[in-house]
Amino acid sequence: SKAASALKGIIKVGGVDADQHKSLGGQYGVRGFPTVKIFYKNKVIDYSGPRTSQGLIDAGFRELRKIVDNRAGGKGDYSEGKRSGNAVIELTDSNFKETVLESDEMWLVEFFAPWCGHCKNLEPHWKKAASELEGKVKLGALDATVHTVTASKYGIQGFPTIKFFRAGKKGDPEDYDGGRTSADIVNWALTKHLQNLPAPEVKQLTTEKVLKDVCDNSQLCVISFLPHILDCQSECRNEYLEILKQVGDKFKQNGWGYLWSEAVAQPDLEEALGIGGFGYPAMAALNVRKMKYSWLRGSFSKDGINEFLRDLSYGKGSSVPVKGAKLPKIHKVDKWDGKDGVPPVEEDIDLDDDKPAEKSEL
Repeated sequence: SKAASALKGIIKVGGVDADQHKSLGGQYGVRGFPTVKIFYKNKVIDYSGPRTSQGLIDAGFRELRKIVDNRAGGKGDYSEGKRSGNAVIELTDSNFKETVLESDEMWLVEFFAPWCGHCKNLEPHWKKAASELEGKVKLGALDATVHTVTASKYGIQGFPTIKFFRAGKKGDPEDYDGGRTSADIVNWALTKHLQNLPAPEVKQLTTEKVLKDVCDNSQLCVISFLPHILDCQSECRNEYLEILKQVGDKFKQNGWGYLWSEAVAQPDLEEALGIGGFGYPAMAALNVRKMKYSWLRGSFSKDGINEFLRDLSYGKGSSVPVKGAKLPKIHKVDKWDGKDGVPPVEEDIDLDDDKPAEKSEL
């Protein structure tokens, strides 16, 4: 009653006899007594603070402050999430599993306490980082003083504590060990984003569109020219493609594109890149923006390609201009069906017609 009197005209305080209104208690998951919940519009917040009048008053004013700050331009706590133009997602005991654990996206989650000075200092950096990382890594915030079930599950003892949850099936989260500025957070998260990306697809160069889709959006486009299927059947070709997939995975943080073509299927491109129509397999790394390329001069093996791409990633190696300073014509070719090649059938030549005519007897 003391809390109700202090909050009169500001926040309404009520009580429900759960024995008399069991359906209402069940609706809000009430299992123990007393249970205190804070209601605002369609939002329900579990209260886990001190069971004293001052504790209730403090909690009420804290939630009220969040509402006022959000109305004033989203400068307060993380409440209301994106509805106030804030890219940080507000997390709770009730939505954590669905929002984070069952998500196919990567998450950085801050566990904070409203009274924590370091948390308040982090808040503007957390919001800025969340905006810069949209579409790559999601950032969330959970009030560990209210949502104690989740905080306890992850052993949260100090504030702020930040944990990283990988994309897809979530195992144990990883502790964030980066700095506390927005730039630090973004750099740390982008590194994780790149590390957790799937290996880039090694696409067959079948049309000009494929070339543009892969190469126009990549700093480097690694193009391999594999032997003709009759010279290197499906098992042989798949071994080469597996090597390309492995090295692509190793260097995926560079964001390069990968293509392959059958020998002589793209003669104009081979000429422009100095492949020359012989010596397969061969490889060239093309920079479409600069219209320059580099050759693989070593062996077309996992170690040889690793060394070639490593040097490129460090800015080493020489490059030469693309012949004509523009992309050549790309021929439309059929996509490989994954099967062995079939040699053309040679027709038998009937030599009977070449026999000299027999002399007829007189």
